[in-house]
Amino acid sequence: MRIGSAVLVVWLLIGLAAAFQRDYFKDSADTCNEASDTVLTIVAGPLNYVGVDPDVDCEVPQPSDN
Repeated sequence: MRIGSAVLVVWLLIGLAAAFQRDYFKDSADTCNEASDTVLTIVAGPLNYVGVDPDVDCEVPQPSDN
């Protein structure tokens, strides 16, 4: 159990380092895309360094014109 927890913490720290390198924390996340890209980069962890570039396209529902 301890080894699994340690691996998870190291995994997330590597993802956090990748998010910092991509300047995701320079400004506040103004859109759904920016926030989700940041979270997904952290969760992807070391995969960021083997070519994975997480990118999410999300659309927020707009109110109708009725």
